[in-house]
Amino acid sequence: MVSALPHWEVLHTSVIGYGKKLNQDWGQIEGTGSAQDPLVLAVADGHGSVAYPRSDLGARFAVDLFVARGREFGALIRPGRLRRLRDYARYELPEQLVRDWQTMVWEHWSRQPGPEGADAPREDVLRLYGSTLIGAVLAPGLFVSWQLGDGELTVVDEDGRVRLPLAPERAELGDETASLCIRKAWHLIRVHWEPLPEPERGPRLVALSTDGLSKSFASDEGFTAFTAGLYERLADRGVPGIAEDVPRWLEKASRHSGDDTTLALAHRAEGEDGTPGPDPRTAWATAPEPAPPWDAGTDPEPAPAPTGSCDGTTNDDEETERP
Repeated sequence: MVSALPHWEVLHTSVIGYGKKLNQDWGQIEGTGSAQDPLVLAVADGHGSVAYPRSDLGARFAVDLFVARGREFGALIRPGRLRRLRDYARYELPEQLVRDWQTMVWEHWSRQPGPEGADAPREDVLRLYGSTLIGAVLAPGLFVSWQLGDGELTVVDEDGRVRLPLAPERAELGDETASLCIRKAWHLIRVHWEPLPEPERGPRLVALSTDGLSKSFASDEGFTAFTAGLYERLADRGVPGIAEDVPRWLEKASRHSGDDTTLALAHRAEGEDGTPGPDPRTAWATAPEPAPPWDAGTDPEPAPAPTGSCDGTTNDDEETERP
């Protein structure tokens, strides 16, 4: 899928893992990045392997839910509201996403139960659909992103610097990863909050990718170099100029990693004279303001220590158990 947007141009591509029968990744992009139509990107990676036979559905549910919640969130962005919105992004929205996903999974199972039967333990059912999730919202004046589990959110700034703002402090072990199937998985969601008081100095490239891409490189430096090269090609040729190349790059990555590989990116488009388009924040003054999803005058409680009950979440073909 390729589309040109007023301020961003986007691309979403996914390839099935080499030798696999089913792609368990899912991704989606919606919006233009304006005040009335925030840009929302999401990718999810179903865990695969025999332990997670419905994880392709789990990934699709995760992306669909994030896009819906992300658009609601983007519509709330207003000057003077960012402090309260930041608390909502850090605490309440992650819990909503996890609870919504687990409810959707349980309802799907109730309609279409497997051999275990409709009355199978809820935690066992959630495990069958296990998935990671990365999502981002870009609107005038604000860039926010969320991540649960593996994969990468990569940003290229105006000076060409590549950064991974949601990278965990400690790398996860092997193919072990956090998952939406963990009962209180919202405690494990990482959040990046980045106000953009000067939009012209904001990110030039935001890329979300499942771990099938990064695992294809021998080192973190190799993955960073790939992103830098991708940005250079985008800056020179734009999305239409690389659209046919990206699937080939991902297929090559899949041959190295053996995993499904998905990339969803947004590249800051420039005007015909080579300068960024007009500042879209002026639309805030006329955009309708929806009601906030929190109670006025209340503040969220700090998140307690993580707890989980999905006993072991791994991506794809490994069976490493979470302690």
